[in-house]
Amino acid sequence: MRTARRGTPAPKPLAARLVAALAALIGLLVVGALCPGAAVAQSPAARVPAQGQAAGARAAGLHISEGRLVEGNGNDFVMRGVNHAHTWYPGETQSLADVKALGANSVRVVLSDGHRWSENGPEDVAAVIERCKANRLICVLEVHDTTGYGEDAAAGTLDHAADYWIGLKDVLAGQEDYVVVNIGNEPWGNTDPAGWTEPTVAAVEKLRAAGLQHTIMVDAPNWGQDWQGVMRAQAQSVYDADPTGNLIFSIHMYSVYDTAQEITDYLNAFADAKLPLLIGEFGGPADQYGDPDEDTMMATAEQLRLGYLAWSWSGNTDPVLDLALDFDPSRLSDWGERIFHGADGIARTSKEATVYGGGAPDTQAPTAPGTPTATAVTDTSVALGWTAATDDTAVTGYDVVRLGDGTETTVASSATATATVTGLTPGTAYTFAVRARDAAGNRSTASPAVEVTTDEGGGTPGGACSVGYRVVGEWPGGFQGEIAVRNTGSTAVGPWTLAFAFADGQTVTHMWGGTATQNAGAVSVAPASYTATIPAGGTVTLGFTAQKDGNNTAPAAFRLNGAACATA
Repeated sequence: MRTARRGTPAPKPLAARLVAALAALIGLLVVGALCPGAAVAQSPAARVPAQGQAAGARAAGLHISEGRLVEGNGNDFVMRGVNHAHTWYPGETQSLADVKALGANSVRVVLSDGHRWSENGPEDVAAVIERCKANRLICVLEVHDTTGYGEDAAAGTLDHAADYWIGLKDVLAGQEDYVVVNIGNEPWGNTDPAGWTEPTVAAVEKLRAAGLQHTIMVDAPNWGQDWQGVMRAQAQSVYDADPTGNLIFSIHMYSVYDTAQEITDYLNAFADAKLPLLIGEFGGPADQYGDPDEDTMMATAEQLRLGYLAWSWSGNTDPVLDLALDFDPSRLSDWGERIFHGADGIARTSKEATVYGGGAPDTQAPTAPGTPTATAVTDTSVALGWTAATDDTAVTGYDVVRLGDGTETTVASSATATATVTGLTPGTAYTFAVRARDAAGNRSTASPAVEVTTDEGGGTPGGACSVGYRVVGEWPGGFQGEIAVRNTGSTAVGPWTLAFAFADGQTVTHMWGGTATQNAGAVSVAPASYTATIPAGGTVTLGFTAQKDGNNTAPAAFRLNGAACATA
């Protein structure tokens, strides 16, 4: 709505023209659109379940029955979750586990179809789905490029978004129990909102003609807030256009919804008409446009058993809407505390989908990780890598523990099988082990221990080296990379060892200019004969090919002979 990736053009602005329109029309059109007399336009007969709903009740996976979202076994499923800006923060892969640990049963994931931002391809989307499933979350996938179409010149069309989903058909097939397809985010601005209906119907029909059987979600016009009542009036006709009956409407509630009457009128209109609805986004903190009544939104959603998905986990241009500060689940904002722990909040009302085991608590701990290996030891730090643990659902993170005197202290945490422990004392012996944990908080037994002694004096952070890293080419399942190591000192370096770590499970398959050894994500490179010495002011270049699975985040740090290098 009014949030965005930091440092980029706002992907979800509340445009000034919306404010101007509200100032002129809030007293007339909003009240007129939301009062009982303007309820969803339909005949009395339309208030009974449509034929499509009966078909939906026989569908596999999540579907609509009697105007409600239910699972494949017919169990009522009420979403209690948040939005996560994956397309702008693809490296924040721990977020889904963090959201789950706070009690969410679902997450709405921001994707791009390539019209406005970099496209999230099949491998990436498949990885997102697997992370949702590993963390026992129902996954709502949405295309964000459509935001504000007709008013924002950069926005894409619903037709383009539909083509994107069809291109992902193979990835989505078989995921009907776990995935809802939200065709396009806020796919119409305030200019002629009546124009929303036809392309929405066309997109739904196009997806069904292509064979997609998932529950489809459609967002409202007016930047998602439907303050002129177009979706409310046309909901039945749009719903009837879906031959499977598996379609749910999404209203976004921000500053327009600042009174209890507006909120209850809107939500009850759909409930009375037996038309499926959830609050797909909402905000609570006040801003210059108004003060949304989140208490009524959440209370009414709980009363009517309607889903809600709060905006948003982290990374907003306007941080007032960050539920967690800097993606840190231990640093919830006031807004985050309200959503997760307040009245009618996620912790009090969320129930896990029965597809993940009937809602029974997960009590099985992961297996112990492999013995950690130290790949770079300095006077004050050590990089560790280990063989990944396994779990009956999924491993969501690791804790590195320091052992001593019969006690253990957690000194580092990581979402991957590698971590760097810092703040150590030079010339000191340490013993480390690793424990794995899952989304339910179960921790494994400790791995076998590794003993490490820090260097005396060691290297100097930001020492006499710099490293440039780049991806030369990329293809499904793999990529080619290049590492340029520069000696910025006044004397030659050689022989040398370069250490770094991959965060997303990348694996080096071949290297030229050096020889790579790898333990989990930690990589150590020894030089070839012709690169064994780096002259003062000189550079050696290493090339390599590697396998990847989904994300391909660049290494965050490099060490040459144990000394930290600047990154170029």
